Amino acid sequence: MKLSARNILKGTVIDIARGAVTSHVRLDIGGMTVTSSITNEAVEELGRKKGMQAYAVIKASDVMVAVD
Repeated sequence: MKLSARNILKGTVIDIARGAVTSHVRLDIGGMTVTSSITNEAVEELGRKKGMQAYAVIKASDVMVAVD
C-alpha cells in the first residue's frame, strides 16, 4: 500500500476503549502514546488487539501548540 502521508509511526496497541460508535485506539510509539479515534467497524476490519503492532498514519494540514 502506498500513502501520501509522510508521518507513519510504527507502534504497539496498548489499549482499545470502545464506545457506542467509535473506539479510542492507543499506540505506544517508542515510549510515547498516540491516540486515534476510529469507528468500531474499522477496529473490527483491522483485527487489531492489545499487544499487536499497528501504524499511526498522521495527515494534518495544521498542528497547533499552546502554552500557559
